[in-house]
Amino acid sequence: MAVSIPAEERQTNLVVALMATEIGLTKQQILDNVSGYRQRAEAGAKTDALEKMFERDKDDLRSLGVPIETIGDSADPNDLREARYRIPQAEYDLPSDIEFSPAELAVLRLAGSVWSTESVSVDAQAGVRKIRALGIDGDEPIIGFAPRITASEDAFGPLQDGIQRSRVVVFDYLKPGEELPRRRRVRPLALVDYEARWHVYGIDVDVDAERTFLLSRIVGDVTVTRQTFDEALRDGAGERALVGLEEVAAGQRALLEVTPGTEAALRLGRRAEPASQGIHVSYVDLYIFADELASYGPEVRVVEPAPLREAVIARLEAVIAAHEEGRLA
Repeated sequence: MAVSIPAEERQTNLVVALMATEIGLTKQQILDNVSGYRQRAEAGAKTDALEKMFERDKDDLRSLGVPIETIGDSADPNDLREARYRIPQAEYDLPSDIEFSPAELAVLRLAGSVWSTESVSVDAQAGVRKIRALGIDGDEPIIGFAPRITASEDAFGPLQDGIQRSRVVVFDYLKPGEELPRRRRVRPLALVDYEARWHVYGIDVDVDAERTFLLSRIVGDVTVTRQTFDEALRDGAGERALVGLEEVAAGQRALLEVTPGTEAALRLGRRAEPASQGIHVSYVDLYIFADELASYGPEVRVVEPAPLREAVIARLEAVIAAHEEGRLA
């Protein structure tokens, strides 16, 4: 079965390849080496069909403002049979007269911090290596052209690998209230960020049901096994995961009193609804939300529900006890 590469991924790989070369790539070099075209060629797609696909992609990217340059024969610039294509980095840069406010610069720096050469997909990296193996220049590092998701959890990388390769993963998972973690075998379908926390959504093999796991509750290493699953299961998985998390959050609301002008007011206010006594904030995981609320100290007070209030109090009391022990030591 031929690997299906989404059009947006194919176009991203094309942008990466065209930005990695100064002298440009011929149409044939693109079709032979860039992921998305290469797989279709290997599956037996006709050359004219691939060329039409490339022309559509080129037009789509240009319509989005990507400056794809066509370089014809120096002796006859109108002869495009051996034309080369590239994206001049200088033309892809922002105009020098654009200015940003300090707040806008902070947001841009934050966005830029999740971009890096390591983030380029395996297929895109392989395509660039093949292009360089042809003797075509491409020494400039590919930085800023593909997103890298930064996550503190060690589980993120192996889970992402399992998703991309459609492989079952195995990990130990500690649920709230349980003393020992349980081994889980999962077909990972999507990694989703919800409430600034990473979750993996997939099918728990042992119960044959879809489940969502919080990465911070994974204990130890994640093992990517050799057992594969149908990659079609990944279709729409991210959307299903987010819908499920939103449904859970919709059923759990906290009533909070927050001191105006504080960090708590700023952060919680982004996802809050006004209430007569303060604000309502929905949450997915009581224990994780209690950790967040406790970190704000006296800036926030939990009115209800009682279990959340008690969990926050317990965390604050633990902090006090730890400080007292430190003074006595």
